[in-house]
Amino acid sequence: MLLSLIIATGCGSSRQLQTVTLNPPAADAKNSPNGQVQFVATGIFSGSSTPVTLTSKDVTWCYGGPANLGSPEAGVCAGNIAQLATVDQNGVAQCVGQSQGMALILAGTSTGPSMPDVGPQLKVFGSATLTCP
Repeated sequence: MLLSLIIATGCGSSRQLQTVTLNPPAADAKNSPNGQVQFVATGIFSGSSTPVTLTSKDVTWCYGGPANLGSPEAGVCAGNIAQLATVDQNGVAQCVGQSQGMALILAGTSTGPSMPDVGPQLKVFGSATLTCP
């Protein structure tokens, strides 16, 4: 019994995401086909120094609010508010309707369920801006 416990804990080490970077760091929707911008998240996991491309299994993508209205709370996804942009779980972002301004796009690891009027809080995350014409 003790041997199986030692084996189970020794083999079950999980890697932890340490950093997230989004590319491009800034994009203008009017310069992209159909106004859609493909953002790519790369990250470094514990035990490695090599950046890897992150997928929807690694990170949650979300809209973080307007980027040009001061400093939004770091790593908080927008909840039930009017949004300038949307982003899908593959990192494809686009402006909503005739929105104008700079939208904050986030990707990171969620710390748990979101509250009713606020989206999830991201623990380790990266951000980029999307300019809406």
